[in-house]
Amino acid sequence: MYPFLNSDFNSSLQKDIVWVNKWRAGEDVKRGMVIAFWSPNHPNVVAVKRVIALEGDVVVTKPPYPFPREEVPVGHVWVEGDAENREKSLDSNYYGPVSKSLIEGKVTHIVWPSDKRCKIDPEDWKGSLRVLEGRGKVEKIEFY
Repeated sequence: MYPFLNSDFNSSLQKDIVWVNKWRAGEDVKRGMVIAFWSPNHPNVVAVKRVIALEGDVVVTKPPYPFPREEVPVGHVWVEGDAENREKSLDSNYYGPVSKSLIEGKVTHIVWPSDKRCKIDPEDWKGSLRVLEGRGKVEKIEFY
């Protein structure tokens, strides 16, 4: 998968500027969405990654994650960067599932640089063969 954001960063040091919709940030999150969230490892840093799995999904993880598979718990998502080189992305394979309470918003557009300006549509994402959708035993508990 080709890196979607900051694909030229190593050659130009220019970062992409994105539009983040903060309305109902952690609600209605879908696979393929790009989200902005507070990094679990660096609480003062907002990270931007793609959601590849939702609560109840089972993910076949990549190193350095300590387990070969992980079920995404209730109230969490599994995020990964689009870079194929694992060393270029600190994501859920490093820090595990991300709590929805850390989500700041959904990235909806690239606004700069102008030649990359576009809408980010989660429907354009092809999915991941490493995700078994809804194969976990997670059940939501409703409180009344």
